[in-house]
Amino acid sequence: MALSDELTWRGFVNQTTLPDLTILDKQPVSFYFGVDPSSDSMTIGNLAAAMMVRHFIEAGHKAYLLVGEATGMIGDPDGKKQERDLKSREEISNNTAAISRQYEQIFAGQSFEVVNNFDWFKTINYIDFLRDIGKHVPLSSMLGRDFVQSRLGEDGTGISYAEFSYSLIQGYDFLHLYRKHGVTLQLCGADQWGNSITGVDLIRRIEAGEAHVYSTPLVINRSTGRKFGKSEEGAIWLDAAKTSVYAFYQFWLNVDDEGVADYAKIYTLLGRDDIAEMERSVAENPRERYAQRRLAMEVTSLVHGPERADRAAKVTSVLFGQNEFASLTADEIDDLSREIPVVELGSTVVGALVQSAVVASNSEALRLIAGRSITLNGQKIDVDQVIDAPTLIKKGKNSFILVR
Repeated sequence: MALSDELTWRGFVNQTTLPDLTILDKQPVSFYFGVDPSSDSMTIGNLAAAMMVRHFIEAGHKAYLLVGEATGMIGDPDGKKQERDLKSREEISNNTAAISRQYEQIFAGQSFEVVNNFDWFKTINYIDFLRDIGKHVPLSSMLGRDFVQSRLGEDGTGISYAEFSYSLIQGYDFLHLYRKHGVTLQLCGADQWGNSITGVDLIRRIEAGEAHVYSTPLVINRSTGRKFGKSEEGAIWLDAAKTSVYAFYQFWLNVDDEGVADYAKIYTLLGRDDIAEMERSVAENPRERYAQRRLAMEVTSLVHGPERADRAAKVTSVLFGQNEFASLTADEIDDLSREIPVVELGSTVVGALVQSAVVASNSEALRLIAGRSITLNGQKIDVDQVIDAPTLIKKGKNSFILVR
């Protein structure tokens, strides 16, 4: 399938300065895609755009993946109602390294080059930058940006010169990569359109060159109409220290029927036949949740590797009754211990329920046991039973305790 058709089918088409998408099916171009190290991890919002980038790479285009250590020192003000707090140089440096490692995971096996904009900004003289770059940027275009207008409006909080200049700094990234690597296309999320256009203008004004921007739309939860990518606990991160592999897997396992096929088009490399099979499953047997399980396995494997995805699926199957607790390995039990309350061996069932705060009192525990609402490794239990081996206690359908 031609790249233009692939992007259209998967829902990656938003705004672009390209006169015709079929241009992407012809001569290979050099492009860049960037992420600021505002955190030590990307989110699944960043992942959506990164998956678009993979299709460009697989179509033969040359990729430069930028980590914005320099721009990260300022922080993108677009979409922010007030001034950002500046991060320390050490934190930004650590975040830069972390984002670079995630690039390596997401784009494993692909051809790309990671670049860091601090490498060229650290040697730029301020006066030279104003003369050589700032002189070519009309103030009217910068003042016209929506985020500037909202900050300077009657109810705005104001904006510093540093944040006001952010788009110019990002624009210079494009100019530098155009000069050094022949980059003529920037890929970005929809929220980066304005910043990206600055680079196109700089290349035109200073080099009399032609460059373009291609953006992908924000992913919308079709069942709610809101931006996709958050749980009740907040953002879904790619770093397992911020969103555990199990929680990451569970997020995808619980996506809505209405949008699951669309999410699979964006977040996986599955082809049309596989997506059609997912759509048939949702239509004919939604309770089986085949589509969600396929999506969860594919995305978790991509981000965390197949082995950890398999472990998350195994732990899930034990918690919800498809497999026996005894089938878990030591590593899988360790994974489980990070997700549910843990009580030490030697406790009674009643004691474990109270100690873990799954119930409020001994009397409540006894009432639930009498009502057969408590199971131990899937079996009904005795009130006075002492637990002397690793065990999974389950209350109702969704409350668990690990005794180990």
